[in-house]
Amino acid sequence: MTRVPAKRRYWWIGVAVPVLLFLLLPASSVYYHATAGEGCARCHEIRETYDLWRQSTHRSVSCSACHGDALTSGIDFELANARRVVRHVQGDLPEQIRVKGLDVARMMERCKSCHRQEFADWQAGPHGSTFSKIFLDQKHNHQRLLMDDCLRCHGTYYEGGIRQLVAPVDTQGPWKLIDSAWGNQPVMPCFACHQMHRRGEPLAKPAQPRPRPGTGEEIQRPSLALFERRELAHVAAADLMLPAMRDRDRLVKMSPDPRQALCYQCHAPQATQQVGSGDDRTGIGVHEGISCLACHQKHGQTTRASCASCHPRLSNCGLDVEKMDTTFASPGSRHNIHFVKCGDCHTKGVPKRPERFRAD
Repeated sequence: MTRVPAKRRYWWIGVAVPVLLFLLLPASSVYYHATAGEGCARCHEIRETYDLWRQSTHRSVSCSACHGDALTSGIDFELANARRVVRHVQGDLPEQIRVKGLDVARMMERCKSCHRQEFADWQAGPHGSTFSKIFLDQKHNHQRLLMDDCLRCHGTYYEGGIRQLVAPVDTQGPWKLIDSAWGNQPVMPCFACHQMHRRGEPLAKPAQPRPRPGTGEEIQRPSLALFERRELAHVAAADLMLPAMRDRDRLVKMSPDPRQALCYQCHAPQATQQVGSGDDRTGIGVHEGISCLACHQKHGQTTRASCASCHPRLSNCGLDVEKMDTTFASPGSRHNIHFVKCGDCHTKGVPKRPERFRAD
């Protein structure tokens, strides 16, 4: 009787093990869908995040719709899940559940599936700028030294410091990103200004339709929040304070629009809180007391159609307000649209309004 070599008798083991592993990899995704996410939260440190999601406006959107699963993200997703399970069993539990930096952009692609217009506006605007555009700007880098504080607004979710991102850190250059994978990533993703798992009750549709709000009176959106890089957590816009701005010794009238508090976290004045210092754009002159968002479209920051929301086509002077000598009409104008006053042009005094422009 011929004896079969051991290698040939147990050949099926070499085939079965890879097949078994291949079938087990999507097991977590199957388990998640079977329990609607609750199963994962029963024993995971993700319970707090899960509970926040259940109270959010995204509660009807499954976790996998934003974070991906084996079906949408492939084997890399399941391998990462397997590593998390191993660390969990070993007791290596993170203090805070946090999405990894390079995963943020992948999640944003899924935001686009529901928020198409907002995403398109954001992508076309300045807040959609990439790491390459911001941190490899030769004109800026020759004039100002890059520092960690740059990441407070430009790249809040980057997991390192400026020396891990750009080299060299000097004003000579040439500069390059140390990890080229960050080159096309956005410096201000959706979650820089929006908390997806917000605290509080879900937004409810009002029983009675509200009257259309004014340009500075839009209802506060509960999702609006600043992602604070140092704390790795969101601070709700309602908890942020508006600065007390000054024009020399005079206290400037501020719009009560609470959304502006979010803008001021990056477009901030210097410690003196003087209008126009630092990156401040607080309106004075003819635009004093007007909300930033009365003129700047929310996601794209465009302003081209904003004048007509408040102004008639012709000013008291009989001139088209969009063609006046301001930075709105020409970036090179010496009259900044944020700070322009009637007296800047009418140096001998502001003329009275012509009769033909007066109301009956």
